[in-house]
Amino acid sequence: MDTREVAEAFTQLCKDKKYEDAEAQFWADDVVSIEAMPGEMSHLQGREAIKQKHAWWEQNFEVHSESVTGPMVNGDQFSVIYEMDVTQKDNGERSQMKEVALYTVKDGKIVEERFFY
Repeated sequence: MDTREVAEAFTQLCKDKKYEDAEAQFWADDVVSIEAMPGEMSHLQGREAIKQKHAWWEQNFEVHSESVTGPMVNGDQFSVIYEMDVTQKDNGERSQMKEVALYTVKDGKIVEERFFY
C-alpha cells in the first residue's frame, strides 16, 4: 500500500472508532509515538509501549464525543485532526481537546506518530 492508501484506510478505521484494528493493521513493530508534552509518555517506541499509553488514557478519561478529520497526505506523511470532549476521571474536569497527528509511513506501515496540540 502506498501512503495515500494507508492514510485513507487507517483514518477510516479511526472514524469508525476501530482504533485497535487501525493500530494492529498499520503500526510498524517499532513504531514511535511523540507527544507534545514532557513526561514519561512523551516519547515511546514499540507497539506494546503505545498500547500501554492508550490503556492509561482509557483509564483516566471519559470520552463524551469525538471526531476525526482527514487524512491530508504529503509524500510519505499524512495528518489527521482529532477533536474530543472529555472528562478527567480523577477530578471531574471536562474539557474540549483538539490535536493534529502527523503520521510517517514506510513500507506500508506507520513508523511514527507525532502529536501537536
